[in-house]
Amino acid sequence: MNRPLPSFDWTLARAFLATAEAGSLSAAARALAQTQPTLGRQVAALERALGIALFERVGRGLVLTPTGREVLEHVRAMGEAAGRASLIASGRSQAIEGPIRITASEVYAAHLLPPIIGMLRAAHPGITVEIVADNRPTNLLRREADIAVRNFESRDADLIVRKVADDRARPYATPDFRHRLGSPCRWADLAEADFVGFDRTELLIEGLRAFGLHLTPRNFPVSADSHLVHWAFVRQGFGIGLITEAVGDADPAVLRVLPQEAPVTFPIWLATHRELHTSLRVRLVFDLLADALSSTQR
Repeated sequence: MNRPLPSFDWTLARAFLATAEAGSLSAAARALAQTQPTLGRQVAALERALGIALFERVGRGLVLTPTGREVLEHVRAMGEAAGRASLIASGRSQAIEGPIRITASEVYAAHLLPPIIGMLRAAHPGITVEIVADNRPTNLLRREADIAVRNFESRDADLIVRKVADDRARPYATPDFRHRLGSPCRWADLAEADFVGFDRTELLIEGLRAFGLHLTPRNFPVSADSHLVHWAFVRQGFGIGLITEAVGDADPAVLRVLPQEAPVTFPIWLATHRELHTSLRVRLVFDLLADALSSTQR
């Protein structure tokens, strides 16, 4: 039967380390701001726990035994590791500072991120934020941004990704335009309606087929490569536009076109480079974004 390993108390080991390096209990007690009797009891307790003699008394001083010298090498390494751990813990407790670069679509950058960035700045005023509003995917591998807010899952093995929520979008139009549509109840009822297109309208046409709505380029008399410009045209009554509920429902200039239909759902993903995720600053902002974006979709 294997003999169980003795328990190892770092407090006792630290007392041994200080005594070995100082050469006497009195000097070690001064270094640790303890009394000499307390330190002596701790060293004796470690010897009992290990079942070995660590010191021999020579005159008024203490000398390490051969076994004590072997133990000292390991305890000294433990002391160095404890020091490094203390530095890490101290660093985590200090103010987090520095720049962070976040990329998101124009709609998310303009409407969803501002209150979240406000929370971040209030909690960590030392962090400066740059927002890259781009409807095309930003290359994280080339460090074009630190964190990306996306509606698709990045497959690159060098990226860390997390799905944080499912967003919901609906068709919206001005009250006058909505009135001219009559009383549409289903997506198919919008087959003859005008829509405001995006820069890649063909993707929208393809996506809406799944809902039974078959559109052609003729349904898109106006298109814009900017999502913010797209929404401005919707608000001016040029046609129907699809946008996240968080934006559409909050805008008094528009109404839901199909209030009884289920929304179009799509995921919200966060992505960052694997190396950057080792940065405490990036990791903190990544987690804050995840929590905040998740809360906005509940």
